[in-house]
Amino acid sequence: MNVKRIVAKTSREAMRQLREVLGPDAVILSNRAVEGGVEVLAIPAEDIAAMAPPVVDMPTPRPAPAPMPRETAADLQSEPNPEVSFKRRLVERVALPSEDGAQLAKSVISEIKMMQSRLENQLADLAWRDLPGRDPSGATLMRYMLAAGFSATLARELLDSLPRGEARSDTEQAQTWMRNTLMKRLQVMQNETDMLDGGGVFALMGPTGAGKTTTTAKLAARFVVRHGAAKLALLTTDSYRIGGHEQLRIYGKILGVTVHAVRDAADLRIALKELRNKHTVLIDTVGMSQRDQAVAEQVEMLCQAEHPIKRLLLLNATSHGDTLDEVVRAYQSRGLDGCILSKVDEAASLGPALDCAIRHQLNVHYLATGQRVPEDLHLANRQYLIHRAFKTRTLSSPWQLDDSELAFALSSQPTQHRESAVSHG
Repeated sequence: MNVKRIVAKTSREAMRQLREVLGPDAVILSNRAVEGGVEVLAIPAEDIAAMAPPVVDMPTPRPAPAPMPRETAADLQSEPNPEVSFKRRLVERVALPSEDGAQLAKSVISEIKMMQSRLENQLADLAWRDLPGRDPSGATLMRYMLAAGFSATLARELLDSLPRGEARSDTEQAQTWMRNTLMKRLQVMQNETDMLDGGGVFALMGPTGAGKTTTTAKLAARFVVRHGAAKLALLTTDSYRIGGHEQLRIYGKILGVTVHAVRDAADLRIALKELRNKHTVLIDTVGMSQRDQAVAEQVEMLCQAEHPIKRLLLLNATSHGDTLDEVVRAYQSRGLDGCILSKVDEAASLGPALDCAIRHQLNVHYLATGQRVPEDLHLANRQYLIHRAFKTRTLSSPWQLDDSELAFALSSQPTQHRESAVSHG
C-alpha cells in the first residue's frame, strides 16, 4: 500500500498538493497539526479498490444496488470529520451482496483503522525520540519535571514557553529557568501576620485522613500564643467519625479554648452569632470523599452561614496527582481562600501537590509535617518547596522512566492534543 505523507502550511494547501500527487479520488487516512502547518496521510483510490475481492457470480440474479455519491479529496475541504467520511466511503466501495462480503468489509475497515493508529503512533514516537537531539534542553526539562512528579500538562506548558537563546541551548540554563518559573507561579502566604492579627472565621476542609483536626489544633496554638485563649473559639462539624469531636475537645482543653459542635447551617449561624465577639473562630469540618455528593452540601452550609468564612483546603502531599486534582475540583465550586499541604514529611515527592497548587492557582499557607502540636506547622517557602520537589528525585525509583520509555509514554498524549487542535481550528 502506497501511503503518501504531505505537509503544508494550511489544510487548503495540503488538499491542493494531495489532488496533484494522488488525484481527486485519493482517500485521506488522517490529518493533524504539526510544527509549521498540517500533516495529511493519504492513499490512492486504486489501493482501496484493490482491497475489495472480486464479486462472485450468484445463482440467482439480483438487481444492482443504486449508485451512491462519491466523495473525493476535494470534498474533504468542507468535511468536518475526515475519518468519518473515509469510513463511510470505504463501506460504500467494498459493500458486497452477501453476508460474507459484509463481514469482509468490516475486516478491511478494522485493518485500515489499525494501520492508521500505528502510523500515528509511530510518527508521534519518532517526534519524541527526536526531541533530545533536536531540543536537548527541552528534553531535559520534560524528563526532570516528570521524574519529580509534576504533570505532563504543566511540563508541556513550560516546554512551550521555554525561551530561545541561552536557556534553550544550555541544559543548566534551562533547569535554572524551570525552577525560577515554578517559584514565580507558586503562590504562598508571605507572612502570617495578616492572618493571625486580622482574625475572622476559618474553615479547614478536605477528604478523610488529610489531617484537618490536627492542623486545626496547630493553628489554634498559634492564635493562642499571639492573642490568648479567650479570643479564640473552635467549632466542629464532625459528628460522624467516632471520637472526632472528642479529639478536638482534648486539644481545646489543653489550650484552654472552648469547643462547640454544629450539625447544620442553622446551628452554624447560631454558633457564629454567639461567638461574634471572638477574635478568631476555627472550624474543623467533617472529612468525606471528594466523590461524595455531601461535599457540595458542606460547601453550601459554609456559604449560607451569614458570616464570611475563609475556606482552606487540606491537600495530602502523599496522594497521587489525579486524586489531588479531584479533591480541588470538588471543593472549589464556591471558591477557596488557600490551601495547606499536610503530611509533607511522609511524601516521597512534593511534585504532585505543588503541581496541583500551581495549576489551580491555590495560595499555599502552611506545611504540616507531623503530629506534634504546635511545632509541626511551618510557613510555606517557595524556594524550599521547589528545591525539595527535585531533591527527592532518585534514579533507583521503580517509577523512574529512561529516555526511550519516556518517548513511548508521551507519544500518544501530544497526538491527542494536536488532533484536538485541528478539530477546533
